[in-house]
Amino acid sequence: MSGKFELNAEMRSAKGTGASRRLRRAGKVPGILYGAGKDPVMLSFEHDPLWHQTRHEAFYTSILSIKVDGEVIDQAVLRDLHMHPYKPRVAHVDLQRVSASERLHLPVPLHFINQETAPGVKLQGGLIAHLMTEVDVSCLPSQLPEFLTVDVGNLRVGESIHLSNLTVPEGVTLTDLAHGNDPAIVTITVVRETVEAETAPAAEAATPAPEAQAPKAEGK
Repeated sequence: MSGKFELNAEMRSAKGTGASRRLRRAGKVPGILYGAGKDPVMLSFEHDPLWHQTRHEAFYTSILSIKVDGEVIDQAVLRDLHMHPYKPRVAHVDLQRVSASERLHLPVPLHFINQETAPGVKLQGGLIAHLMTEVDVSCLPSQLPEFLTVDVGNLRVGESIHLSNLTVPEGVTLTDLAHGNDPAIVTITVVRETVEAETAPAAEAATPAPEAQAPKAEGK
């Protein structure tokens, strides 16, 4: 089991808010590695290489190789990424160790294809509504997909694609389905509101204003 992404880390011993603040001022990101029955390990990462890796969607659904002094010490998945409240900077990273024989539970993004050519859009003028953008899956680390594809190429107005319609790789379980839930993922709706909003002002403009009546002459 190897990771598509490698994170070069340094061991750290200093704890607390002050220590983390000093690391950030030095251009580093504090982090923690835990799980798999082992003691948690405090780490730090160079900010910019880590930041660039977080820009890849696959980073969030990949097995990450954690390296210290050039040697891989563990395989992990990203569990939490704390960002600065208003700057594009990573503030803290939480990593969970993985075992080749233990199932993972992670959210996986959905990729929608053939949206422009769906009959409900191309022929019927409908609007695609994405009801879900990711789904929770359970699988072994070696089976973890980067994303799941949703083909809406045959969808018509009023129709939906549900979780049970998805094709998933071997060994991957959709968590909601396993719990008896089968929510809709995507549907195509009619854009009635837009049509009504556009025709209402035109109808008002076409209605003539009542003619003003001349004042009656008073008798002498």
